[in-house]
Amino acid sequence: MLRSVKELKNYQIDATDGLIGHVKDVFFDDEARAIRYFVVDTGTWLSSRKVLISPIGLNHTDWKEKTLSVATTKEQVKNSPHIHTDKPVSRQHEIQHLGHYGHQRYWGSTGLWGSNAVPFIVSGGSTSVGRQPDSESGNEDIFSDIDAVVHRDDDPHLRSCNVVMGYHVEATDGEIGHIEDMLVDEESWAIRFLIINTSNWWLGHKVLIEAQSIQGISWNAKLVSLNLTRQEVKNAPIPEGNS
Repeated sequence: MLRSVKELKNYQIDATDGLIGHVKDVFFDDEARAIRYFVVDTGTWLSSRKVLISPIGLNHTDWKEKTLSVATTKEQVKNSPHIHTDKPVSRQHEIQHLGHYGHQRYWGSTGLWGSNAVPFIVSGGSTSVGRQPDSESGNEDIFSDIDAVVHRDDDPHLRSCNVVMGYHVEATDGEIGHIEDMLVDEESWAIRFLIINTSNWWLGHKVLIEAQSIQGISWNAKLVSLNLTRQEVKNAPIPEGNS
């Protein structure tokens, strides 16, 4: 089933021993077109510090109650690496973050999440809390250090959905509107569709555009380019409730 990114805002995030906070933003991978992290405002218990929570750690989702439960403790969240959530997240920061929670890395393979299509398999499909690296061999620390060096000059590919909302969208033959929302698969967290508001060009209409139609994103120009013509956009499906 597909879920609105906008509607994820203010979802409650629960640890195994209590409330962590509420979703204020999500970071998506601009290459793989997938949600990689929830940006969670922790409220008063961590002085409103914002932390990243990965879908890898999810063990239960209650869409009716708007609650996401993760297999981690509040203490782990408290001790997690500090990351500036108002900037694109680097691969180095991700290595530190995933290592802290004992999650395997999702990059370096052909699947959306490592060699798999859904995130929980990356962490072994287990709901155990706080899996730690093999401290006896020390191999995990060595590989982390090597990986950090290899990826230290990588371009950041994690972007804020809050920032992208409102970006202008253009077809191959002209501008068509702006991004109003995104729809994600609730199991894989892949972005399947953009909801485009075409009111500046095609008054009163919104359309669903498949994420695979994105040809490129200019972050400086705040512009998303599609490999579709305006007529193809007109022929696109209408979001539910907007007919």
